[in-house]
Amino acid sequence: MSKESQFQLSDFMPYLLNRAAELTSLDFQRAYKDRYGMLRTEWRVLFHLGRYGDLTAKQICEMSDLHKTKVSRAVSALENRRFLTRSTVPTDRRHETLSLTSQGQSAFVDLQKEALDFNENLMASFSAEEQKVLRQCLEKLIAPR
Repeated sequence: MSKESQFQLSDFMPYLLNRAAELTSLDFQRAYKDRYGMLRTEWRVLFHLGRYGDLTAKQICEMSDLHKTKVSRAVSALENRRFLTRSTVPTDRRHETLSLTSQGQSAFVDLQKEALDFNENLMASFSAEEQKVLRQCLEKLIAPR
């Protein structure tokens, strides 16, 4: 039997990782979409601002591995919902600092609690050792090469 005929998509690690990520992301999406009408990228932008404080869109792109177009759209949507504000960087007027409003901070605090609960429930079916190994394996896969 040739190597090509032995290939099974269900055994292909990138496929399995993508399915696991997509299914768990869709499950968590209910928290931010149902409550706040956010899309995945909007949640990620909100999270970065809530967790790290004021940032530029470029910094969010670098930290989150998101494309600048997606971040730009998310920023606009969050600004329209009054979750964030923009202010021009005094030393470089081409850039803007993004800041959460009190409404955005409140949403972040709420969704952060939801994320912690979701993560706890997600990992509950794994033993402590399995959780440790899973985390180590995933961190190894995403480490810079």
